[in-house]
Amino acid sequence: MILVRNLTLLPEEDFSLLPRLAAEKLRIPAEEIQTCELRKRSLDARRKGRIRWICTVAVSLRGNEASVLRRVRSADISPYVPTVYSIPHCTSDLRPVVVGFGPAGMFAALLMCRAGLRPIVIERGQDALTRRAAVDRFQAGGTLDPENNVQFGEGGAGTFSDGKLNTGTHDPRISWVLEQFHLHGAPASVCYDAKPHIGTDILISVVQNIRNEILRCGGDVLFGTRMESLILEGSHVTGLLVRDQNGQRELPCTRVILAIGHSARDTLIALHGQGVPMERKPFAMGVRIEHRQADIDFAQYGQARGSLPAADYGLHVHLPDGIGVFTFCMCPGGQVFAAASEEGGVVTNGMSESRRDGVNANAALLVGLKPEMFPGEGVLSGMYWQRELESAAYRCGGGNYSAPAQTVGDFLAHQPSTGPGVVLPSYRPGVVWTDLRELLPGCITDALEAALPVLDRQLHGFAMPDAVLTGPETRSSSPVRILRSSSLVSPIQGLYPCGEGAGYAGGITSAAVDGLRCAEAVIASLL
Repeated sequence: MILVRNLTLLPEEDFSLLPRLAAEKLRIPAEEIQTCELRKRSLDARRKGRIRWICTVAVSLRGNEASVLRRVRSADISPYVPTVYSIPHCTSDLRPVVVGFGPAGMFAALLMCRAGLRPIVIERGQDALTRRAAVDRFQAGGTLDPENNVQFGEGGAGTFSDGKLNTGTHDPRISWVLEQFHLHGAPASVCYDAKPHIGTDILISVVQNIRNEILRCGGDVLFGTRMESLILEGSHVTGLLVRDQNGQRELPCTRVILAIGHSARDTLIALHGQGVPMERKPFAMGVRIEHRQADIDFAQYGQARGSLPAADYGLHVHLPDGIGVFTFCMCPGGQVFAAASEEGGVVTNGMSESRRDGVNANAALLVGLKPEMFPGEGVLSGMYWQRELESAAYRCGGGNYSAPAQTVGDFLAHQPSTGPGVVLPSYRPGVVWTDLRELLPGCITDALEAALPVLDRQLHGFAMPDAVLTGPETRSSSPVRILRSSSLVSPIQGLYPCGEGAGYAGGITSAAVDGLRCAEAVIASLL
């Protein structure tokens, strides 16, 4: 096959034109194209009024492909060499245990099953459908379930998000991850979009399908089962102390992939108490910023969206004092989501469904925080700082999980807000209008104030007075890293810290890739 890059289509043109465009670039008749597979698609909106799709395709020819490659010399044309991820094989009877069933734990378990092992997955939350019902009840003003919520349960925190699958890495495992998402129910576009996404509505089904594949291959997934501590003999893991509906019990094991996610604070406290080596790491906190999606579309496209996808953005600035402020987890056509996992704390996040057809757009607007900025010196000081801000927000909201909110105009004017302008906040169960400076530390609010005018120059209207800031956004990543060696094992032998919660990933795809790497390390230890 031959890879043909930089084929352009106008937004109104159909992708069925790609074989003809590829033939033109290869200087062959269109009928010589036997197959044409879309391998990459990105939207180029840099020039307003001249928006276009940029595509890469892999084609097979009826004629001699080698002769075409020799004749047509172009940087846009090369042999197509598909990425192949080789799954190792292992016949051991030992059953590794995976703690956590978010993207890292899910893909670690899936790979071990494909390799011939029968892993046991324990997940403190519930299956996706039970979890969905609990989240809906909480959104409607019901009681928070600390064990089954936006953070805990099948699929992890990523299930209730925009479902972005883009990553800043070029690991060859990524293609396999995207392929598995597609095979288990995600649209084919996740395999070729430059910025792939799934959406919460589809992810709910995808994670169930992956779980069923793990069960079909001989693995077990135990919901409502929380790890309470490690069972150690010297510096070796020999089991886990777990708790489920029947009480506490021991689960023997000598290989544990620890994919607990970034919100399992009680687990981190227990591990720290047992002497598991860990360290503070940089992370970020701030707010969600919300605009009307139509305004973002016009700012990015210079026109109404029409048939184009809902526009997104990614902004960042380094302030003169060295502090970074950036947007993260941008959710086109989405909503700001209640993401608490502890009673007495308010946490915001963002999510979109696959259609991205909501009225508002939102994104995390975050300030990078270095360990020396944390209050306190302990390894878990960043985690306790998160909890402190979440508790303050809960009290501000009157104790019913309403979130503090302020318009950008009032924030920049240093005055509390009393209500919205044209942008209506989407957070449920509701917001309380206030002055965010009364809740967030100066290192965050000062940075946001300095950054907003700069970011507005990057995206016109970003700092519009009626944009809404809702906070706090505290769970973008973990403030702790559980140490591991180059072979991915902790100084506690048999323990493999993994994914976002252990400090080694930042999103669905990178967490899934880290899960694969840890699974490979476990398999290698058993060969």
